Amino acid sequence: MKKLVIICAVLLTTLSFAQDKEARERAQQLTLEKANSYVYDGNELIEADNYISAEKEYRKAISKAPSIVAGTYNLGNTHYEKGNYDEALYRHTQAVEKAITKTEKHKAYHNIGNILMKEAQCKEAVEAYKSALRNDPTDDETRYNLVVAKECAAQQQEKKDKEEENKDEDKDDENKDKDQKEDDQKKEDPKDEGDQDKKDGDDQKDDEGKPKDEKDQDKGDKQDDKKQKGKPKPQPGQLSPQQIKNLLEAMNNQEQKVLDKINAQKQKGVKVKPEKDW
Repeated sequence: MKKLVIICAVLLTTLSFAQDKEARERAQQLTLEKANSYVYDGNELIEADNYISAEKEYRKAISKAPSIVAGTYNLGNTHYEKGNYDEALYRHTQAVEKAITKTEKHKAYHNIGNILMKEAQCKEAVEAYKSALRNDPTDDETRYNLVVAKECAAQQQEKKDKEEENKDEDKDDENKDKDQKEDDQKKEDPKDEGDQDKKDGDDQKDDEGKPKDEKDQDKGDKQDDKKQKGKPKPQPGQLSPQQIKNLLEAMNNQEQKVLDKINAQKQKGVKVKPEKDW
C-alpha cells in the first residue's frame, strides 16, 4: 500500500513539472511571436522611411525578448541610416553576441565593417569583413568591401609612416641645429677669451703699444727732465748759478760792513750842534 502511494506521488510530481515546462515554453513562444510582431511592424515603417517610429518598434521587440537578434540588428540599421554610427556599432556588436546561426553573424559583421568604414577606421573594418567572410565565404559584396578596406588601410598606414618619418627628420634637424649652435658657441668662446685677454693687455699699454707701467715711468722721467731743463746744469769745474749768487751776496755784505765802519770813523770827529731851547 505504501509503495502505491509513493508511485502516485512521483507520477503527480512529474506531471506537474511537465505541465509547468509546457507552460513556460508556450509563454516563451508567445513572447517571441510578439517580439517578431514588433520587428515586422518596424520593418514596415522602415519601408515607409519612418525611422523614428521603426526604432520604437524595434526597442519594443528587444524589451519583449532581449535574445531576439532581428530586433537588435534592425535597430542598428536604423541608427546607421540616421548617421548615428556609434549607436549603430553598439547594436550590431550586440547582434553578433546574440547571433546563433552563421548567417546572422555574417550580416552583423558585414554591417560592422560598413560602419567602421564610415568612421575611417579602415584597419578595423578589414578585420570585420574577414569575420563576415568566415561565416559566409560566398558573399561577393563582403569580399569587394574587404578589398576596398585593405586599400584604405594601406593608404592610412603609408600616410602615418610618412608623418612619422617627417617627424623624425624634423627632430634630427632640430638636433643638428642644436649641435651647430653648441659648436658655434664653443668656437666663439676661445675667441672671446682671447679678445678679453687682449683687451686686458691693451689696457696695460699706451697708444704706442707700451705697457702702462713703462708709460708711467717714462712720463715721470720726462717730467723730471722738464724740471731739470728749467735749471742750468753745472758743468764740471764751474760754479752753479746759485753758488755764484750766494758768493756775490756774501761779498756785498762784507763790502757793506767795511763801508759802514769807514763812515762811522768819519762821523766821530765832527761836533754835533745841540738843540735850541724855547
